[in-house]
Amino acid sequence: MKTHIKNADVPLEKLDDKLSRKIMGYDTDLMLVRVLFKKGGVGATHAHPHQQVTYVEKGKFEVTINNKTDVLVEGDAFVVPSNAPHGAVCLEDGVLIDTFSPMREDFVKK
Repeated sequence: MKTHIKNADVPLEKLDDKLSRKIMGYDTDLMLVRVLFKKGGVGATHAHPHQQVTYVEKGKFEVTINNKTDVLVEGDAFVVPSNAPHGAVCLEDGVLIDTFSPMREDFVKK
């Protein structure tokens, strides 16, 4: 397991024309992911058994969790309980820092 991770060394995975991500680090219990959005990018509503805490590194996002919507900006955060439906729309170019527990095996399986 890597203990020191440099952003420049982590490959950028393009998800669509407005979303990309970098899996920064993980073990079986925890994962950190940088998600880069262009304005108009959509993190489609979905749910998963993992607990999630997300920090808004930059930008502006409309975030919906369990049918409650709010606009979050740089420095804000949100918590997604296990199996809660959630999604986000990017209102200004931005970056979300997602943490998951346990790690998202579906993100690393090829």
